[in-house]
Amino acid sequence: MRRSRSRLDLDGAACLLTGAGQGIGLETARALHARGARVALVDVDGDRARAAASSFGDRALAVQADVRDRDGMAAATAQVVDAFGGLEVVVANAGVTPARGTLRRLDPDDFDRVLDINVTGVFNTVRPAIEPVIAAGGHMVVVASVAAIMPGPMGSPYMVSKAAAEQLGRALRLELAAHGASAGVAYFGVVETEMTAVTMDADPIAAALGDRMPWPLSRRITAARAGRVIAAGVERRAPRTLAPRGWHAITVGRGLVPAVVDDVVARDRSLLELVRRSDAGDAQGTSGSRSERDGATFGAA
Repeated sequence: MRRSRSRLDLDGAACLLTGAGQGIGLETARALHARGARVALVDVDGDRARAAASSFGDRALAVQADVRDRDGMAAATAQVVDAFGGLEVVVANAGVTPARGTLRRLDPDDFDRVLDINVTGVFNTVRPAIEPVIAAGGHMVVVASVAAIMPGPMGSPYMVSKAAAEQLGRALRLELAAHGASAGVAYFGVVETEMTAVTMDADPIAAALGDRMPWPLSRRITAARAGRVIAAGVERRAPRTLAPRGWHAITVGRGLVPAVVDDVVARDRSLLELVRRSDAGDAQGTSGSRSERDGATFGAA
């Protein structure tokens, strides 16, 4: 069933969430389930996913998959579509943080690991779900972070990855709009999760950095609140959701012009028609970018 473009009725909606065995992913699944949705909890830890799904009682499915595995995520998406008869909501939530370290000291393999999960993993999550979500007129959410807006020291892989995830989510929104579906980006400050306890609270230097954040930016929220924020944003097809509220002024100041441009582009029928032509394989839209044809690099002289 194709959903309303103005608001998404979650009663009976089929939802896929990654990193759903714990933390924000699990709490988002709970919030969606409470609104009547069917939820597929995807996690790299199959036992954790199954234990989480069993706590729902009904309308829940556990799927083991690693977001770094492109074929595995395609298979996981197909499994969910087959089990639920379609797919209307996707929440690309799976993410990790690096071991604390400056660029001078960090392990390059850790840098690659964080980007593999937080960026490529988001692509691997949304890519196989695009067609069923378009068919359902559904909604996708990319979970980014306020780290995409205000980076800090000794955690650059995370900052870089969340900035990239944000841009992927914004592009996804504009592209899905051409087909009657929608997408949004979720931004959170510090959320109390197992990951936060390990990477911030248990590390004296990281904890000291956190203590230097001014109020209200230092205010923490629970994973349950983050999940409710995402679920409410899905219902209203929000292009952006953010918590805690103390970050709003900073995000508006930083992103007012880009946010306005996003909204204008998402409603520009001629631009959306170009997206549709490109997706349909129009020769003028898919023959490769001019920079590729000319052997130039975007942004270079």
